[in-house]
Amino acid sequence: MPVDEVTFSELQLQGKATVERLRRSPAQSLLVRRRDAEDLVLTTAARAELEHTAASVTTRMFVALIQRDARARELVTDVLPDVFPWVTFLTRDDVQEFVVELVATLRAADSLDNPAPVVHVIDAWRHTAEALADPVLAAILAADTGDDHGAVPAPGAA
Repeated sequence: MPVDEVTFSELQLQGKATVERLRRSPAQSLLVRRRDAEDLVLTTAARAELEHTAASVTTRMFVALIQRDARARELVTDVLPDVFPWVTFLTRDDVQEFVVELVATLRAADSLDNPAPVVHVIDAWRHTAEALADPVLAAILAADTGDDHGAVPAPGAA
């Protein structure tokens, strides 16, 4: 469903009209475009709570299914390429590891009301798939040179 757009200036100068437009919007959201900063989404507190509740319940149900039923885990592993086509470049074991990590992170992130860790896990696995999709890079990564260059210092450490 497309979201109606307003400029930040419209929101400032025509506040009541903008709120009325929000109320009439089918999505009950407005995209507030800004020139000098990140765009914003304007919605009602009730709508935000509904969306949060729906996402949280869906996450908890999904996690419970995956944790309780090996067939569900297998099915998720089988359909993952439909959701993330790049998993094609991962081994089956890697895909299963991705599912386990994703489910654990979904559960933990839901308990914190913070979706950022979920996106981080997805991005990390996508980058792994990108590296494995490049035959030259995959060969370099797979080569066991036996060289250990020791601990990597923390960023900013001397």
